[in-house]
Amino acid sequence: MIGCWRPTPSPIGWGAAARPGIGGAHGAGRRRWCWGWRFSGCSGSRSRSRCKAVMATSAWLLGLRAASWRLRAPRAPLASLVSQRAHSLLPVDDAINGLSEEQKQLRQTMAKFLQEHLAPQAQEIDHINEFKNLREFWKQLGNLGVLGITAPVQYGGSGLGYLEQVLVMEEISRASGAVGLSYGAHSNLCLNQIVRNGNEAQKEKYLPKLISGEYIGALAMSEPSAGSDVVSMKLKAEKKGDHYILNGNKFWITNGPDADILIIYAKTDPAAVPASRGITAFIVEKGMPGFSTSKKLDKLGMRGSNTCELIFEDCKVPGSCRPSSTTPFPTYTQGKPLARRLATSRMSLEAWNAGSFSMLPGLGTCQRVAHMSAHLLLKMNELDLLMQGKMADMYTRLMACRQYVYNVAKACDQGHCTAKDCAGVILYSAECATQVALDGIQCFGANGYINDFPMGRFLRDAKLYEIGAGTSEVRRLIIGRAFNADFH
Repeated sequence: MIGCWRPTPSPIGWGAAARPGIGGAHGAGRRRWCWGWRFSGCSGSRSRSRCKAVMATSAWLLGLRAASWRLRAPRAPLASLVSQRAHSLLPVDDAINGLSEEQKQLRQTMAKFLQEHLAPQAQEIDHINEFKNLREFWKQLGNLGVLGITAPVQYGGSGLGYLEQVLVMEEISRASGAVGLSYGAHSNLCLNQIVRNGNEAQKEKYLPKLISGEYIGALAMSEPSAGSDVVSMKLKAEKKGDHYILNGNKFWITNGPDADILIIYAKTDPAAVPASRGITAFIVEKGMPGFSTSKKLDKLGMRGSNTCELIFEDCKVPGSCRPSSTTPFPTYTQGKPLARRLATSRMSLEAWNAGSFSMLPGLGTCQRVAHMSAHLLLKMNELDLLMQGKMADMYTRLMACRQYVYNVAKACDQGHCTAKDCAGVILYSAECATQVALDGIQCFGANGYINDFPMGRFLRDAKLYEIGAGTSEVRRLIIGRAFNADFH
């Protein structure tokens, strides 16, 4: 390096008294004098030969030192070392998961598509709290046939089950937890409810566009004063001739700002006992008079999955927009069907954890965290026993959650759906997702605490699963009540 004053240490064998100064300006200032003094006294053939050998050795050492002074290309930031493989995936051993060949192929197809078209945008979606290509991406999902994965083939659906839906949600959430959340609200909470409870006219009218991705769907149940205790909702639906007039608000509604079709739950009989018997669901279309949405909420996590308040001010809804033309939203007013719908939704929501677990590496939120943590530690050559133990804990949590989710989904496909296990699977996986996200941050150390890395996003996304679709406390209450009922 030109102008470098860094001194070169003396060759081995030099006496300490004759050795040039090493380090600082003092050493640099003495260097030329020392070299000149050292060789000025060389005389005779042996001395001259020795001097030549010393000079050759010194030149060699100086060459090594000079090579280290040459300008080098700056090292890539640590974030870029990790991000080089941030969109690659750890393989999933589906032989252990007991999937069929068709289900394995479904996962592989989705993983390849999503890692190419969604994962590279995930960090930006979170940063700006917007998915700019949402409509275009939704139509791509429609072309793949995964928006209506539980819908009958006659309406354009795939005619598959909850397990396949879980696999798709898991893979979407591995790429982006926020988009996985929006997918679940569309495909299960809205579209699947019309499949299960709509009449033929409603299915023919709404399903094809929801399945193709032309429409985005949502479901609205929660209110400012009715979150986990949904049956205390205040939104009223009063019958006026062949219409219903809706007045009130819904809050925290996923896909609310974007949805074209919404399933809205309202009180048709506020005096009903129990309260669940007075609840009816309606299909509301975007643009209906009296229906509006507020500004989207600025959330901690799941940013880019738009959420807002819904406002109903004398909103006139045709009676034909009840999902059943003969009963107040297919016997949901009789209590048990409402509880059953909540149970299947919890199971489906758990695929977000499965997904957000794999996204993290937590099942979409665990696997991604584990992958990125292992990759970072290998780069830093720090995969010591402590970190290996942490990685082992993350992996076992992931696999335990995945087996629980898959088995509950299989049971639902076979017609065996229990509130106890649907609450249990989201309770366990949600809390594991948060813990795995925390472990991932710990693996990254200080880098896990800065926004150049996605670890903070994984934690913020994971935390929703302990709150949405009924808090962890309510899930424990459901499980406890189920045990009590077993012994009475």
